[in-house]
Parts: sequence; C-alpha cells; structure tokens
Amino acid sequence: MAKSFTKLTRPTIRKIKIGEKLSEHGISFERLADRDGRYTVNIMVDGQRIHRVIGKESEGVTRKQAEDFISQVRTDARQNRLNLPTKRKTILKLKEAVDKYIVRLEKTGGKDIKKKRSRFDLHITPFLGGKPLTSISSLEIDKYKKHRLDQKASNGTINRELAALSHLLNMAVEWKWITHQPGQIKRLKEDSGRITYLTIEQCKRLIETAKSSQNPTVYPFIVIGLETSMRRMEILSIKLENINIEKRVIYVPKAKSGAREQPITEHLAHFLQCYMDSADEDQIWLFPSKRSKVGHVTNIEKAFREVVIEAGLNPSEVVRHTLRHTAITHLVQAGIDLPTVQRISGHKTLEMVVRYSHQNNEHISAAMDKLQQRYTG
Repeated sequence: MAKSFTKLTRPTIRKIKIGEKLSEHGISFERLADRDGRYTVNIMVDGQRIHRVIGKESEGVTRKQAEDFISQVRTDARQNRLNLPTKRKTILKLKEAVDKYIVRLEKTGGKDIKKKRSRFDLHITPFLGGKPLTSISSLEIDKYKKHRLDQKASNGTINRELAALSHLLNMAVEWKWITHQPGQIKRLKEDSGRITYLTIEQCKRLIETAKSSQNPTVYPFIVIGLETSMRRMEILSIKLENINIEKRVIYVPKAKSGAREQPITEHLAHFLQCYMDSADEDQIWLFPSKRSKVGHVTNIEKAFREVVIEAGLNPSEVVRHTLRHTAITHLVQAGIDLPTVQRISGHKTLEMVVRYSHQNNEHISAAMDKLQQRYTG
C-alpha cells in the first residue's frame, strides 16, 4: 500500500525556502542556494542504511522517482531473500561468508589460500565485513579503494585485494549464497614500472657467490630460477618424480595459472641429474626439510639476501623474484617470440609478458638492423 504524504506535498515543497529541508517516509527535499531542489533517500533495508541522492528538480526529478527507488530497493532485497537456498532466509554478511569461503577452498584445494585469508583479515573484512553480500555495491567498492589509497597502499596491492573479493563473490553466486554479483569491481590502473633484472655479468657473479654459501639450497635455487623463470615456491616444492631429464621438463602441479610443464635447458637437465643421483632412496622433494611441516624447504630469504650482498648487489632491488624477471627479460632480448616466452614463463596472459619487451632498446635495435639488412642486402 502506498504511503500517504502530509508534509512532502506539492504545495509545501513550493513554499520551502533556500537552505530549508523537509523529510518524510525516508525521502528528503532540500532547497539549494541556486533555488533548485534536490531529492535524497535515507532508509534502512535488511539492517543496512541506504542513502542516495535521487536528483534535482531541474533534472525533472519528482517525489515519485524517490518513492520508486525505495520500492525497487525493497523489492530487490525481498527477491534476494526468496532466492536463498531452503532453510536459510537471511543474507550472509561478508565476515561470515569469508569464513565459509576459506573452509570451502581448503576442502577443494583452492589456490593462494594463505594470501587470500591475509587480505580479508587485514583489510577487506575490517572495512566491509559487517555488510551483507548483497549490499557490496560498486559504490561500496569504490569507497574501499579510496580507503586503501588513503592508507598509501599501491594500486597493485589494492588490485590483489579486489581480486580476492571478486573471487569470493563469484563463488557466492556459484554456491547460491546470493543470486548475482551485487556490484562491478573495477581494478585500478597499475604502473608497469621498471622491472629489475640482472645483467649476464651480474648473473655469473651471483652464481659464483652462491657456490660458497653454507646454505645448500641457495645455489641450486638460483641456478634453477635463472634458467627457467620459475617462481619461488614452484622451485622449492619440486618433487624428484616430477623432473623428466629425457624430456627436459619439470612438471609443476600447482602453478599460479594452473598445472604446467616447465621447459628446462640442457645444462639444467645435467645439473639436476647430479642432484637426483645423490638423493636418498626414499627422498621425495628436491629440497627436503625435516623441520618443515610440508616436508620441503619453504623459506630461503635470509640465505638469498646474504648471497646478494656478498655478490655486491643491492638487496633492496635484487630479491628472489628478480631471478624470474631476469630469465624472462633475457629470453625477450634474445629475440624469442612472446608466445614462446609465455609458454616458458607460465604467464596467464600475453599482456603480462609484453612488459618485458621494454627493458632496454638493444634487442629492438638489433631487430631494426636485421630489417635494414633485408632491404640493403
């Protein structure tokens, strides 16, 4: 049944003076300094406050549009409740959904669970945790982005957090917690930045220094990283049974973009064969560790940093991921086509590989020299 208005009627609205405001049934009308009138809505729906600017008189907005907006919001909320699975007619709040989401990922072998949990616990849940999943609109997401930018978080960091939120909402639809994604999640533009990589001379120096390290893992870790572009945990979690010397590949069952076969150089194949020949009969991992809960080495940061410093390099610039950047950059500079580089690096999209084509102009100049030679003979 439509509500009866006694205050917000046409005669009273016409009499409202500049700076005055009149409210009724969640709808407010305010007379602005330029004598224009503005309608706003402020209501509670499913325990959540909704405040929206509907528009101005000069834009043709009337009280009817404000009433229609309220009606639609309540209809949507009711529809969401009706479409919930049997025996549950309440909308999950984000903080409740996060707990259920993490449990499901753990049971189904989800990826990056530790990082997802951290992103929710440290940032997303404290800001959005009290809101029902259905009210996480584009506006709320934009507010979250501004909040994180105000905290000086980088665009890349915020995008990783938005990716976790997006995945949760997608799964919530699939698991029928909600009927549809409540808002569009637009990522922030990331600066491609300067990718740090090592020169050939620096690579040799790093490898020679690593040979003298007391840590038995750091030397082979660096060699594998430079000759494959594999990620840190992909290297540390190599199983002996997944190394195929004859085919010159390492099977990576839990790569970031899905299981894949990692090509290796002939030199690395011989290098790994020596480690396999000296392995214990019951050894499972290439880098076993009795102290680790998972059975293999998981942390090499301290030893790697010591080698970097000993090699005369800057530890704040040369980190473990630099090995991956170095391998990919040198593949591109060697003239290898980008789709092939993508196959070797395991990147999900070609766009991510293109960044490496701008590291310097040496390979570009070489390509132009070849074009000139084609024309001039």
